[in-house]
Amino acid sequence: MTLPPTPHGWIILDKPIGLGSTQAVAAVKRNLREAGYGKKTKVGHGGTLDPLASGILPIALGEATKLTGRMLDASKIYEFTVQFGRETDTLDLEGAVIAESDVRPTRDQVEAVLSRFTGPIEQVPPAYSALKVDGQRAYDLARAGEDVKLKSRSVEIFALSLLPFRGGAGGGASPRSAVSADGPHPTPSPEGEGLQDVTFRAHVSKGTYIRSLARDIAHALGTCGTVTMLRRVKAGPFDLSHAISLDKLNETGKGAPLEQILLPLEAGLDDIPAIDLSPEQARAVRQGRVLTGLPQEDGLHWVREGRVPVALMELSGGDARVVRGFNLSDVAE
Repeated sequence: MTLPPTPHGWIILDKPIGLGSTQAVAAVKRNLREAGYGKKTKVGHGGTLDPLASGILPIALGEATKLTGRMLDASKIYEFTVQFGRETDTLDLEGAVIAESDVRPTRDQVEAVLSRFTGPIEQVPPAYSALKVDGQRAYDLARAGEDVKLKSRSVEIFALSLLPFRGGAGGGASPRSAVSADGPHPTPSPEGEGLQDVTFRAHVSKGTYIRSLARDIAHALGTCGTVTMLRRVKAGPFDLSHAISLDKLNETGKGAPLEQILLPLEAGLDDIPAIDLSPEQARAVRQGRVLTGLPQEDGLHWVREGRVPVALMELSGGDARVVRGFNLSDVAE
């Protein structure tokens, strides 16, 4: 039996709540096997998403796995709901309540503190995180009952805003009613009265913990808070318009063409400029040689021969050096 050609590119999964990132990668591998691609295709994800979070999870196939590190470094956009009045040890619905408050901020009060959390900030990651402390994961130590102390880190919040209320008036929403099929639905409250919960949109740098951001916003408002909804709506160049559901992914294993859900490798490079190479230049790049006399501006570029990506290259003073090469020379143009 002849296996189909190894696929190279991206599957952008709209990860459902309850599915871990590793499980999502396993689901892609399973569907590839069921579709006849064998077990040798490399598969990796471009940024962990908690099981209780939903949204954009870029999954790389083949040569695109060489770009997962770059995807980890990319900025991301999240929508998240904070319920005021209680804080859990995990800072989300999974944990035990460790603090409570009767204080409920008004919308004006929430808007007034947003500037304090925009731009470069310092934040302490959650104790329940994958960061390592003395060689062990922080969440393993926390679950074992140890008092986990993590150091503050510098991150950047490029934009932070409140999302508008939707739906009818009145009533406190239960924690799990904060999100529906068409997006977040913060609990409305009369003008000037305290809010039970509020939903934000945040554009953040790599390394930012949304649960920590939510905790710190609540503390700045004189109360405490817990994340009840977290959805990643953009990661690097990928947003929800590129995403497919888990059901759509599973159709691949049942015979649907992989091409229907696979984005090309270069889709992960949409945020940097491309340089077209002659066959001679492409051959030189594949041999790892430096290209000289290029007119483009300094910085990271990707280079192609026709429609075939050849490499990521760093340009400086007209000289371009290979950062990562792609083994796609046999791809038909």
